[in-house]
Amino acid sequence: QVQLVESGGGLVQPGGSLRLSCAASGSIFSGNAMGWYRQAPGKQRELVATITPSGSTNYRDSVKGRFTISRDNAKSTVYLQMSSLKPEDTARYYCNRPYPFYSWGQGTQVTVSS
Repeated sequence: QVQLVESGGGLVQPGGSLRLSCAASGSIFSGNAMGWYRQAPGKQRELVATITPSGSTNYRDSVKGRFTISRDNAKSTVYLQMSSLKPEDTARYYCNRPYPFYSWGQGTQVTVSS
């Protein structure tokens, strides 16, 4: 059973930066693609970025050039560096592998507001 623990969220002003971390327990992390997802109030959860075991990345159009996903397989951790944050980035952020999902963690709240 893999457990996912997200951290690093907070309140930031527009244009600011945050770095999210996701620590995964379990020994199969390095063999799986991982992704960051987000869910804003009243909206469906959406995929933000993915990274393959070898490090290839993909991003939704709205975050390209502003967000960077990375991973450290030795630490079973995936990161999301977020820059030039906008109010529309406000959401609860989660990490998980692409479907079939592990059990979801509690996520970490990101609020972009002046």
